[in-house]
Amino acid sequence: MNASSSATPPPMSWLYCGNQIKLWRTRAGVSREDLAARAGYSYESLRSMEAGRRKPSLHLLQVADEFCDAKGLLVSGADYLKPEKYPHFAEDYMRYEAECIVINWFATLLIPGLLQTEETVRALLLSNWPPLDDETVEERVAARLERQVLLKTQTKSFNFLISEAALRHPISSLDAHKRQLLHLLTAGNPRHIEIQVVPSCGAHPGLNGPFILLDTAEHQRLAYEEGHAMGMLHADPGKVELLSQRHAMILRRALNPGASAEFIGKLAEEL
Repeated sequence: MNASSSATPPPMSWLYCGNQIKLWRTRAGVSREDLAARAGYSYESLRSMEAGRRKPSLHLLQVADEFCDAKGLLVSGADYLKPEKYPHFAEDYMRYEAECIVINWFATLLIPGLLQTEETVRALLLSNWPPLDDETVEERVAARLERQVLLKTQTKSFNFLISEAALRHPISSLDAHKRQLLHLLTAGNPRHIEIQVVPSCGAHPGLNGPFILLDTAEHQRLAYEEGHAMGMLHADPGKVELLSQRHAMILRRALNPGASAEFIGKLAEEL
């Protein structure tokens, strides 16, 4: 198992619906100029939507359906244009995250997604480049918060190693960051959840980047790494063992859960 992507192509639904608009327009003998004028779009905007580089709008589907006599077939594509909950490269990880029984998460510069407040989630998504449209932002905020229900499953075990740098870096306002830190203190209370701080001092293997280890009910261990525009889910025993060893080395540097809670509490008091 090894999923990766070096770029983010347009969603297949954009490509398909755009192509359908072009096919129906051509079949009806309607020029791109005429359809663009009828829908109130520029020629280039329509061309981008037909090519799938831009999401075809519901308005365009409705106008094209009527203008090209598609009898509802174009409008029916609107249901498939809803925003994706997750980046396409993370879909395999999300499936295993929901099914696994143990999660060991090492975070470097960001609070782990399962522990983020809504304010943190929203600030991160609004800073995305290229920018996400409002509908996609709302869909992904909701999806990330929905994932956090996993933390309520007492038969799962969670260990979060969070670098000091992530705890000291406000994502938005200082007040929002304080609420994020206080949320960590609350989230770490249940006995099946441990949150540990990795102090920023000296060199260690964790400086190479974040990763997540997942243990399944079938006694399989997987590892996940994510970058700017790619995600890799590893099942190869050699790669998984390497990251497991790194995790063990980082864990030795971490404060215990009690000392970590005290550390986080002091950071919150300073804000």
